[in-house]
Amino acid sequence: MTLTRRMLLAATAATLALPAAAQDAPAPWDGSETPTIALVRYLSTGDFFQAYLSGVERQAEALGAELRVFDSRQDAALQSDMMDQAIGLGVDGIIVQHGLTESMAPAVQRAVDAGIPVVAFDVNVENDAVPQIEQSDRDLARLALEQAIADNGESFQAGYVYVAGIAPLDRRDETWQEFKERYPGIEEVASWGTLDNPIANSVADQASAVLRANPMIEVVFAPYDEFAKGVVIAANEAGMAQDLKIYSADMSTANINAMREPGSPWAASAATNPAVVGEVSVRALAMLMAGEDPGDQVVIPPALITQDFLNENDIGNMEELAAKLPSFAHADVAMTDWMPLPPR
Repeated sequence: MTLTRRMLLAATAATLALPAAAQDAPAPWDGSETPTIALVRYLSTGDFFQAYLSGVERQAEALGAELRVFDSRQDAALQSDMMDQAIGLGVDGIIVQHGLTESMAPAVQRAVDAGIPVVAFDVNVENDAVPQIEQSDRDLARLALEQAIADNGESFQAGYVYVAGIAPLDRRDETWQEFKERYPGIEEVASWGTLDNPIANSVADQASAVLRANPMIEVVFAPYDEFAKGVVIAANEAGMAQDLKIYSADMSTANINAMREPGSPWAASAATNPAVVGEVSVRALAMLMAGEDPGDQVVIPPALITQDFLNENDIGNMEELAAKLPSFAHADVAMTDWMPLPPR
């Protein structure tokens, strides 16, 4: 039988008749047990995913959950097998982090059929029972591209780094296509991209060849920070950094340092705090496990971070960025009165 989220919530609600002393938090978060949650990852390379994992770990610890991490390292078949491993272990909830729809949709359905609550971050699993955690990828792309227009005008020759089939990149690509239609003066001279590990170095190898063949490129839209790092490496090696501006998505301490390097071509990035996204992913799952509905889509709003802003405020790491941009330090989504937050 295929379970909908409404059926899951109804089934879980029957467990919530608690004694008066335990009403502060619903089961299984009332201290009567130690819930186990699994994080099943497709992508893990790079600072974004390390920070995301740290947020998952912090929020899981604050809730008193045991966390099990399954890392498929961009192997779709292995990620599907890891879902089955988590199901077989009898975990109480699962976070799916990225992946391919064709492999993860049936794997997630198996978990739902087993009665395990699931949330998905940046992967479309085509399942009404599964809330989608998103960074508002279209807004991420829009903010970065609006800054590119502000800096470079409505006509420029562009390079574009993209890999199809990854949900957040596909959503960002939709915005890129819309901008090219809106501003016909933007000419996409070349497109490239790979998710081969290490991603930044693999993209750098491609970008080196592209930039040598297309020295007229003025702007590169690289809507994933590992892509942007690769283009920065290639531009520096080719001596083209002074002639190029790079616009990206995502942020980390390493990215901040790269953007602030003298002569860096990395002009701006639109981002959410990946650690906050990790915390929100756990909170949404915790709500689902407690019989509460976090919503079909749990969206974390992004912010635009420019090279000029970082330099003007002498920002050197994510903590200093969060202090200057309080909205970057916390997202008031997937919150309830009983939900404990990690210490700040």
